[in-house]
Amino acid sequence: MSDKPFNGHRVLVLVTNYGVEQDELLVPVRRLRDDGADVTIAAVTPEPIQTLVGDRDPGETVEPTTTLETVDPGTHQLLLIPGGTINADQLRLQPKALETIRAFAASGRPIAAICHGPWALVEADVLQDKTLTSYPSVRTDARNAGAKDWVDEPVVSDSANGYTLVTSRTPKDLDAFLNAVSEALVGS
Repeated sequence: MSDKPFNGHRVLVLVTNYGVEQDELLVPVRRLRDDGADVTIAAVTPEPIQTLVGDRDPGETVEPTTTLETVDPGTHQLLLIPGGTINADQLRLQPKALETIRAFAASGRPIAAICHGPWALVEADVLQDKTLTSYPSVRTDARNAGAKDWVDEPVVSDSANGYTLVTSRTPKDLDAFLNAVSEALVGS
């Protein structure tokens, strides 16, 4: 028997193929996999994902596991949405991504989003009565989408309206974010 805490847990990561913030994708994926989680990275197309550092400098390229159109979100326990301004802005225009977000919220499974990632949650209309954090420029959008409150804290975990939402501000908050993601995954 393995001593890895997330054996048997499946995590779905939604991204576009360009503009995801490198550390907001790679750090959580590596840590979750190291802890035994089966992590699926679903991108818009099967082509490599070009990450960025600070929304401008090219980072590592990552091979997606599958595409948004072909992934079965029902087989995953937690949804992770990394930021990156370009990634988040383009992800919220993907109908399949929005459908997946709504399915997670409706089924009570946890969703975790960092930095600009909550933009997709705004578009999916799943923030009603939630308290969250994000990159500061997303604050007004979140409030206009029905969020109860936006706070400037490293991580916020809110279980209002039947599902747990874990949010964080920037890559500087990744340790706190991943601790909260771990708690949400174990509880799922």
